[in-house]
Amino acid sequence: MTCPSTKLNPAQLSMYLVSGIVGVMIFFSVTVAPTIFKVLPQEWASAYVRQFFPKYYFVLGFNCLFVSFFAESFQLEIIAFVCAIFFAISLWILTPAVNKAKDENNMKKFNFLHGLSVGVNMVILIMLIYCFWI
Repeated sequence: MTCPSTKLNPAQLSMYLVSGIVGVMIFFSVTVAPTIFKVLPQEWASAYVRQFFPKYYFVLGFNCLFVSFFAESFQLEIIAFVCAIFFAISLWILTPAVNKAKDENNMKKFNFLHGLSVGVNMVILIMLIYCFWI
């Protein structure tokens, strides 16, 4: 009796990465973020989030970029690439703007930019979940 091949092809790896990205996004949104702000003092929670999000956006964006190069379908390629772009926008444009608004105590601008950041994150999540059906 022979065992089936256990080699992982690039298309399978792409979908495993998409699954991992979705899992990280859901876990952070549902569990980690609410816990941070309930358990830690506001100042510590803010400092933690400022250190965490650049890594979050970079790692998840890099993984989306990787998926876009090795995806089996053109549709997955495009979705993953667009998600990588959204992660890059979040990393290099939105996060610094959110931090600046908070530092300047401009709560109206902070709330708008933070809401936009959350919205972009949700759009990415929806796009990646959609990939399970294509």
